[in-house]
Amino acid sequence: MTDSSQPRHPEAPKGRPTPKRSVAQSQRRSVANTSMSRKDAAKRQREERRAALERQRQALASGDERYLPARDKGPVRRFARDFVDSRFHIAEWFLPMAVVILVLSMVRVAQLQNIALLLWLVVIVMIVLDSVVTGVRLKKALAERFPDENRRGAVAYALMRTLQMRRLRLPKPQVKRGERP
Repeated sequence: MTDSSQPRHPEAPKGRPTPKRSVAQSQRRSVANTSMSRKDAAKRQREERRAALERQRQALASGDERYLPARDKGPVRRFARDFVDSRFHIAEWFLPMAVVILVLSMVRVAQLQNIALLLWLVVIVMIVLDSVVTGVRLKKALAERFPDENRRGAVAYALMRTLQMRRLRLPKPQVKRGERP
């Protein structure tokens, strides 16, 4: 016997009425009949991957946190990027300086070759010193700002970012030089 206080067709907890059997069976059949061949599945997967990579590329250009790759996500990495982007670093000029030094070392004048060797030494020492100072300052700032967060790898991430020229950095810099991160 049924309880008369219960409605005959109760609302399902999903917020819509349960479909009739004929409708449900036709939906199941349509899903079952749309099986893809291996070739179609691979093509669809390629298109999905291409779309995901395009979203990621746009996120790198705009700084959209949702679609960034895992290595760039999170407030710690964002702070590390802003910390690096707000300052001038010698390492970002390494590639142009290396080209000039290589050209000087190719010239068949002994004095210019000696100057090129000295410049190599000076540039490398300056980059190492700048990296050490940046690493210490960043580690201290991260410890103050994010005491409970996982900061592992953030300093190395930031130092690798200093090696890239500012225009070529991805994600694009969100702060100007001289601004506080």
